[in-house]
Amino acid sequence: SGQGSHGGPLGGGRPGSSSGGGSKAQLIGMFKSQLASAKNELKSGAYRDASMAMCALVAAADGRVEPSERQRVEELIVSNEVLQNFPADQLRQRFNQHVDRLLANFEQGRAEALQVIAKAAKKPAEARAVVQTGMVVAGADGTFEPSEQYAIREACTALDIPPSEFGV
Repeated sequence: SGQGSHGGPLGGGRPGSSSGGGSKAQLIGMFKSQLASAKNELKSGAYRDASMAMCALVAAADGRVEPSERQRVEELIVSNEVLQNFPADQLRQRFNQHVDRLLANFEQGRAEALQVIAKAAKKPAEARAVVQTGMVVAGADGTFEPSEQYAIREACTALDIPPSEFGV
């Protein structure tokens, strides 16, 4: 096949090292298909709220969100196959609420977002889906910034999931 990447997407790649765009794209593709196959189970308010908090946390991970980025993430959210289980205005409202709080007071907004994320921990499948949703949205620009990886690790901690499962 000549791919040459035998390490797999969950290899021991250090956070800073972007080991070729291919593995990241493969990882995102894998999460998308896993989410799609779980679509029928992902209808709870806990999943909706936690995944919106997750998307906001990742979008604002570096402490700022450009209007264009906010719009891009909103579009990704409302066009996401799994999130179409929910009305788009509910998703937008929750996402923007978290982004506004993060921009107003990052530490407080982060603590609130992580509390909401932690509510999805009761169901492991939902918890994983929350992280996957955040990664699909965060990875849409092709790169995970270190601050985004950190946000994903924090969410994993809140959900009692080992971050290594997601290669971060």
